[in-house]
Amino acid sequence: MVAFARFLAIRFASAMATMLLVSLIVFSLMELVPGNCAERYIAYKATQGFVVTDADIRAEEIRMGLDRPYLVRWLDWISGVFFRFELGESCLWRVDVGQLIGDKLLISLALAGGALVLTYLVSVPVGIASAALRGGWLDGSLRILSYLGLALPNFLLALAIMLASTIWFGDTLTGLFSEEFRDAPWSWARFLDFLSNAWLPIVILGWSAMAIQIQTVRALMSDEQGKLYVTAARARGLSGWRLLLRYPARHALGPVVNSVGFDLNRIFNDLPIVAAVLILTEAGALLLEALARSNDQQLAGAIILAMTLAIVALNFVTDIILAVIDPRIRKGFLA
Repeated sequence: MVAFARFLAIRFASAMATMLLVSLIVFSLMELVPGNCAERYIAYKATQGFVVTDADIRAEEIRMGLDRPYLVRWLDWISGVFFRFELGESCLWRVDVGQLIGDKLLISLALAGGALVLTYLVSVPVGIASAALRGGWLDGSLRILSYLGLALPNFLLALAIMLASTIWFGDTLTGLFSEEFRDAPWSWARFLDFLSNAWLPIVILGWSAMAIQIQTVRALMSDEQGKLYVTAARARGLSGWRLLLRYPARHALGPVVNSVGFDLNRIFNDLPIVAAVLILTEAGALLLEALARSNDQQLAGAIILAMTLAIVALNFVTDIILAVIDPRIRKGFLA
């Protein structure tokens, strides 16, 4: 128990150190953008017909605290995130970032989480079946499908589905809500409407992750099946799926569990492009808007930090699960 508690403490410290480093990188990138937030806001006001002077820019810099040293501003930003749950103020909209991304971030997490669950619900049994039936026509078919998933980008799949749906059904399948629920407050009816529209982005986001994991599970299972402990179990009379699930599957799935965080990262990377194609109102689309159009680096940085936090938290959870399943993990970590 003491060793496990020590393992948890070390992994938690590593996760926090990772988040601090990521926050420093994100904040530094925000600072490297030409022109500070006050200048961009004043320039935006000038496009609206306001007369702007150098004194206005200076006053805005003081109001936003941009006259303080770089490290002081970073510490204030990151302490607000961790201790006050404040993501800062949008550079252009002058409102709390939490108000802008609240529901959108939850929708993004729901889509990414749904894609992640779908990925493993499909890839683990399919990968095991493919390894068990090596050389057969079913194995060949499954491998072709997985190669197709690797070769066909998510956004291209989204465009193909939209085109096919438009031709055959007259519906582009875009958006996450029907028109009557688009601006409505959350309710059970709106949640069901969300589920009825969210299946397509979930499938598309999980497309390439499923293909990679099918190949990974198949390779790990194939490697484990040739080891001596499986041969010994087979000599004791075990065979078929009972042998497969009891021995090689248990050992092969450890690395698969460890890759959950990487898959979530891959899904988050695909989310902004898929959101743009399918016209989704979530944090990925808002991130693309902040980076490519409005140049609102404070908003973009807050979204990136929130998504990174989700990835780091998931990695921490998977490390704990691996340590519970396989004591060799925590013992090797503490050696």
